[in-house]
Amino acid sequence: MDDAALVQQINGGNANAFRYLVSKYQRLVLHIVGRVSQQQEDVEDICQEVFVKVFQKLGKFRGDSKLSTWIATIAYNTSITHFRKKSRHNESSYDEMPGLIVGKREKKLLPDIVEEKEVKQYLLRLIEELPVHYRTVLTLFHLEEFSYKEIEEITKMPEGTIKSYLSRARKLLKKKIDQLAESEKTDIFVDYVKG
Repeated sequence: MDDAALVQQINGGNANAFRYLVSKYQRLVLHIVGRVSQQQEDVEDICQEVFVKVFQKLGKFRGDSKLSTWIATIAYNTSITHFRKKSRHNESSYDEMPGLIVGKREKKLLPDIVEEKEVKQYLLRLIEELPVHYRTVLTLFHLEEFSYKEIEEITKMPEGTIKSYLSRARKLLKKKIDQLAESEKTDIFVDYVKG
């Protein structure tokens, strides 16, 4: 069933069609919400809120954009609203940058990464440490494969800002990976010298 027919079915009162919409787009919503809010209990609540809003606003969807873009916009805006509220309560900044210091835990993980799945999980962990706007555009562009124009529509950021955030996020990730790799080389060298 294509998205136009799906919307028509839901607006006609078909509850099964809405369940289908949720199952079709829950991964997208989870990715976006999870990149903005990293507290699991918040993620579940925000995802539910997103789908409630989708249901409530579906009658206003005109098809000017893809349904996935429209849902992603609701997910992004809902997540950012929650993030800002929580940040005010915790007195942390929207642009707060988590530390890029390599801890002992990360050092131990690097030699253990062998399989592709583990590499992806490790990379996702590094992405989680980036500022919220960097990890959001990375997720939308690379994981969800939205175009610059679609990301602009979702986030209301200008295309130049999106490209800049992507570039900075990639550089930060590369720096973190290089720091970990260099740290591993140093540890191996020290172990070799001691041995």
